[in-house]
Amino acid sequence: MDDQTNTMSLSIDGSVRAADAIVQYLERKIRTGELEHGKPLPAERELMSQFSASRTVVREAITNLTSRGLIENRPRFRPTAKTPGVASFIDATQGIADHFLQQPSGVKSMYETRIFVERMLVRDAATHARKDDINALSKALKENKACINDAQSFYATDMRFHGVLYEIPRNPVYPALYVAYQSWLSPHWDKMNRSPDRNYVNYRSHESIVVAIVDRDPDAAETALSTHLNSAWEYLRVVVDDGDV
Repeated sequence: MDDQTNTMSLSIDGSVRAADAIVQYLERKIRTGELEHGKPLPAERELMSQFSASRTVVREAITNLTSRGLIENRPRFRPTAKTPGVASFIDATQGIADHFLQQPSGVKSMYETRIFVERMLVRDAATHARKDDINALSKALKENKACINDAQSFYATDMRFHGVLYEIPRNPVYPALYVAYQSWLSPHWDKMNRSPDRNYVNYRSHESIVVAIVDRDPDAAETALSTHLNSAWEYLRVVVDDGDV
């Protein structure tokens, strides 16, 4: 039985809804690589004919796959395949995260998960960081120091410094999680007033983290990181409309 005959039977034997059959068909093609990353999906009319389905049913299937991060769907363009990966997972949860962040104490709860993750990352860095990791941290720290008097640039280098911590374990989940935290929390960071004095305090906190990592002292690294991010929260909470914070 060829692929088209098989998918047709799914849509007409009553065991699977037409929209679900289209989802299964396209998902299988994407996951096996038959439909490569960035390649356009079959035209709507082709899917309508193949599955004896209406345009509404085809679009329902496309919406389903888009929400799961398997398809990129932009206005006025044919939808394209997205190879499943960690980034796709993060993208697919964006709507859920946005809703959660609007709940009472949502931002605080999300921020606390970031502190927890980074506490473990600096401990790991103090134990396992390689020479090139130390060099990357030192470079990010130097760039951070150079921008103390430039609020916007300091913020960018601040984020880059923390981003290095997520790269040290060499696990693709952590950099993707870092990007997610950026997306989820940056709108709130952008509301904060940043003075050179406050920037200097943050820089010195970053410096303490690096010193502890270089000294191979995970306890000191975790303490420096926790003190830094907990202090940052006291400034962030002022601009967060987050219920009981």
